Amino acid sequence: MHSWAPVRPMNDRTAEPVCIKTLYEYAAQILEAAGIEEARLDAWLLLEYQLHLTRAQFYARPERMVSGQDREAFLKLVRERAKRRPLAQVTGTGWFMGHDFVVSGDVLTPRQDTETLVLAALEYLPPEGDILDLCTGSGCILISVLLEKDRACGMGTDLSLEALRIARENARRHHLEDRIRWLHGDLFSAPLPEGNSFDVIVSNPPYIPAGEIDDLMPEVSVYEPRMALDGGRDGLDFYRRIALQAGAFIRPGGRLLCEIGYDQGQEVSSLFARAGWQDIHVLKDLAGHDRVVSASSPEKQED
Repeated sequence: MHSWAPVRPMNDRTAEPVCIKTLYEYAAQILEAAGIEEARLDAWLLLEYQLHLTRAQFYARPERMVSGQDREAFLKLVRERAKRRPLAQVTGTGWFMGHDFVVSGDVLTPRQDTETLVLAALEYLPPEGDILDLCTGSGCILISVLLEKDRACGMGTDLSLEALRIARENARRHHLEDRIRWLHGDLFSAPLPEGNSFDVIVSNPPYIPAGEIDDLMPEVSVYEPRMALDGGRDGLDFYRRIALQAGAFIRPGGRLLCEIGYDQGQEVSSLFARAGWQDIHVLKDLAGHDRVVSASSPEKQED
């Protein structure tokens, strides 16, 4: 790893070229001063995004000069990130399950933790099955599942019309328009087909207690949509509704999978149990935190 001395401030609007290593160090210092924990990584990712540069190219020629135009464009991105705007919103693209997704301030930034939910859905969804994604946001969960299950179909619901616009754009990007229906509505108030229509129901619903949102990092509290975060007073409002209503839409032996906060496993499991769901267990993410509650469909009551 190269060790370079701190750089003096530069004027990002001058046409004078500057070498890549100096530009990178300057950007890292800006992000470090803004309190960004992974400042150097984010500086690199923005440099890679703007200059279409690989690490091998960077280290082979760190003295290569960058034009004033490219420098200005790059530092504009850096200063947006320094405002604590999420990196995915700065670039307009987030990576999830090895695929790129359009991201804006109208949807949550795709996170690696949520890949636990996708992997569980892949385990339970039959090859030609049907899956429902509640609170779909960018659509990254549903789209990632269907990219792996190439004969399955799905529906995604969201209360936000702007989120559904992003989800449709992502479906087009991944050539899945014919296998997904996007529906506007609040959970099961969307115009869903009647009867037990789905083999798997997934959701990453709002689960942050309302009183805790303002205390989260600015990337979340300031820049992500509050309606995608606010789970009510205790963070469990959406799980209560899903537990009571999802049984009417799932096939016998079907699976309900919900992402949760790291400390909500026991409470959500209890909610599902009281609503009649069976075989309930909690799945952990790669960091070892509780991340998904999994349950099988309730037994139908005899008339």
